[in-house]
Amino acid sequence: MPVKWLLYWQPSTGSTVSSQTLVDVMKSIESINGVRTGRWQVTASSHRPIQRDQSMGLPQDCARELLGLTFSEVPSKHYFILRGEHMVVEAHANMQNIMEKLQLYRNRLTIFFEGFQYQLGDFQVKAGRAVLAHSENLRGIVLEVEYVPVSSLEQTRLLLQEFVEMWQEVVTAQNMAGRFTPLEPNYSDYNLPDQYSWQHTALQYVNLMVYFMHAQRN
Repeated sequence: MPVKWLLYWQPSTGSTVSSQTLVDVMKSIESINGVRTGRWQVTASSHRPIQRDQSMGLPQDCARELLGLTFSEVPSKHYFILRGEHMVVEAHANMQNIMEKLQLYRNRLTIFFEGFQYQLGDFQVKAGRAVLAHSENLRGIVLEVEYVPVSSLEQTRLLLQEFVEMWQEVVTAQNMAGRFTPLEPNYSDYNLPDQYSWQHTALQYVNLMVYFMHAQRN
């Protein structure tokens, strides 16, 4: 599977993130001959365990926080991240429905990452927004950069860094006030190998989801 890098838009001091930011980002991609190839969506949800008896507390084997993700490219899979236990689990898409029917966890909140994808040579670029479900409350602007030929994290690290630096020059030329910043997790903490997978992607989106939620509170 090709390596993906996930970045978020960090506005300059005194600037804010808005829907116009995403419009400007997509125009920037098209200005360097990016070809729009379709839409994409990632659904990220935060689940909390259901406590039937408040006096009993949580069972010892019950995670206090369970984060789940689905990707439009792989609708048959559901990914769960347990940050406290440093685990990334791949499951069947109906697993969330099973948990709800068994009344094990409840959905606390959901964020949609959604937008358009572009082909740019050997790179595939996805530009989108992060919005809170049912409210359209904008939480951030994201850019996913994928280098198609290689699936090794170490082999693509320098190349992707150079692409991000080149991309920043494009953004600056468009007079956009800010920059895209990576938020790369420590994959080794989750025992994820150098060969890239959907588990790596799920962990990146969970990290960004948590970052956006904390930023909103602050």
